[in-house]
Amino acid sequence: MAKPKVYVTRKIPETGLEILRAQCDITVYPEALPVPRAELLQEIKDVDGVLTLLTEKVDAEFLDHAPRVKVVSNMAVGFDNIDVKECTRRGIPVGNTPEVLTDTTADMAFTLLLSAARHVGSASRYVLAGKWKTWEPLGFLGYDIHGATLGIIGLGRIGAAVARRARGFNMNILYYDAFPRRDLEPELGLRLVSVDEILAQSDFITVHTPMTPETYHMIGEAQLRKMKPNAVIVNTARGGIIDPKALYKALKEGWIAAAGLDVTEPEPIPMDDPLLTLDNCLIVPHIASASFTTRSEMSAMAARNVLAGIHGERLPTCVNPEVYQK
Repeated sequence: MAKPKVYVTRKIPETGLEILRAQCDITVYPEALPVPRAELLQEIKDVDGVLTLLTEKVDAEFLDHAPRVKVVSNMAVGFDNIDVKECTRRGIPVGNTPEVLTDTTADMAFTLLLSAARHVGSASRYVLAGKWKTWEPLGFLGYDIHGATLGIIGLGRIGAAVARRARGFNMNILYYDAFPRRDLEPELGLRLVSVDEILAQSDFITVHTPMTPETYHMIGEAQLRKMKPNAVIVNTARGGIIDPKALYKALKEGWIAAAGLDVTEPEPIPMDDPLLTLDNCLIVPHIASASFTTRSEMSAMAARNVLAGIHGERLPTCVNPEVYQK
């Protein structure tokens, strides 16, 4: 009997590929950059499952070109690249990889918070440029994290993990979430406030909301103007949550002190983007989950979702469980 066919849209950790190879005939796109759309649509025409990344748009056109596909498994916790409603309408379960990257992403959020506050990026460039001549009493003065006020916008798994780290710095923690986490408030010393209060009161703000039509550019010029001039904002969620033009203006004109971004709009950021000219904007290339252990676990989870879908079993982590009620 022929093995089911699976298309993997990029090279992923071998852990996940080994799980798939044991039961499937797999094809892996071998290049570093995303598979071109025309090639992708050609490759999926006779597959039973697809393992995608955030760079692949899974929409009606995609599904029309994959008439045999039984499952779409995204190697990411987010899935804004997938038309989940369309997949559900066609009876196709969609998988993601939550929880395994929670702590690793929270580590990166705090890394960016610390680095942006203390000018780590610009200070490193200063050394590399041969400008470091002596200890400077007024050089690279930044902002203390310990005892400061942290505002968390979106208290899901990652936001809560950031709050746990903030306790170690004795931070005063404010949060906003559409679904208040009263269960965590006593444990983590959290106080639920409005987004406007977070903007006005926080020394540091970290964004952890999903990307939806409602959260697109939720941090724009009006919101940035409400922040303290010494405030630092960090985004490890999705680039489109913060309006990049407004952020540039805020950083350039000194409405806020600094920003640390793991995600941008667009992504990757164009080399002529004005944000790249600013010493008070630290940008890294979407690496929040990039540890050996976490990426390996993500690949394994994505692979297990593929196998479950191919065999008609419930996905271990399914974003559209209503598909099983059809």
